[in-house]
Amino acid sequence: MFARTMAAADRPILAQIVPIRRCNLSCTYCNEYDKTSSPVPVEEMFRRIDKLGDLGTGIVTFSGGEPTLHPDLDALIRRVRRNGAIATIITNGYFLTPDRIESLNAAGLDYLQISIDNIQPDEVSKKSLKVLDRKLEWLAKHADFAVTINSVLGSGIKDPEDAWKIAARARGLGFNSTVGILHDGEGQLRPLRDDHRSVYDRISEFSGGLFTFSHFDAFQRNVIRGISNDWHCRAGGRFLYICEDGLVHYCSQQRGRPGIPLAQYTREDVLREAAKPKGCAPFCTISCVHQTSMLDEFRERPHEALSGMIQRRREKQPTWEPPVSVRLLEWMFLTDKKRRDRFGSIALRVLRANSRRPN
Repeated sequence: MFARTMAAADRPILAQIVPIRRCNLSCTYCNEYDKTSSPVPVEEMFRRIDKLGDLGTGIVTFSGGEPTLHPDLDALIRRVRRNGAIATIITNGYFLTPDRIESLNAAGLDYLQISIDNIQPDEVSKKSLKVLDRKLEWLAKHADFAVTINSVLGSGIKDPEDAWKIAARARGLGFNSTVGILHDGEGQLRPLRDDHRSVYDRISEFSGGLFTFSHFDAFQRNVIRGISNDWHCRAGGRFLYICEDGLVHYCSQQRGRPGIPLAQYTREDVLREAAKPKGCAPFCTISCVHQTSMLDEFRERPHEALSGMIQRRREKQPTWEPPVSVRLLEWMFLTDKKRRDRFGSIALRVLRANSRRPN
């Protein structure tokens, strides 16, 4: 599936889709929820998921609102998996129980992200470690899917050190940990204080392997220091955001652009919107859009992308020794031009062969 997605520029890598806008919480920094919306009917969600499958989407993420409020979420996850895509959810974790986790296992969930902002709940956020720590223990015991714990810096939480403690707890339970940066209503940077930047740098030291998403933080490191990024955003093409009304948007913070119904979206739309320059890109903090664009960069320029990733990792951790898999990639693609061209040609043929295989 991933080979097919990466081989073809007209297939979305990642789509976020909203099955319900309602949320049980009211975090003051969030603009992605309401208190009244009904769940999108399951048959309509099936049609949207199947359309994403027709477009060749590699990863489908259910967001909200709070997606676990949708009564048929397990059926939606199964539909994603039946279409050959990776199924993930972003949740506040409030409704997780051992039985609920087991039902997500049975549905075939691949990945779950929980947002935890502070140690004690306050007026800004109720997504606190005090409330959710038992949920994390249940996930560590029962979940067959990968789990990431994310905190948001700059959101008005009283003590930014809370984010560090949450990340440490996540790692202690065997989970991945990430940190987001608060943005305004258009996805743009809200300036961070020095103590926020310090916490961000320390959490980023938790980064795992070379190719983990949490390692791809070069964009955010620039943004939190007020440095613009020179990159091409592929939102609307390689990344799609589908709201509860079934419209395609660049992301959760750029709604209305392009605003085309998913039912009418074509591969030509994917190519056109991915190619469009986005004026909001230089100070964007939407990490999932960055990540898909970086994957596309690897597809288009594997030599430059791999070299840059290795260089950034060594700058961050001078004593780092690449694992065997990375040394093999270095040998194949970086140390000798003839060898690089030969293996690049083989890899391209393999990707093209995979892209022709039926779903």
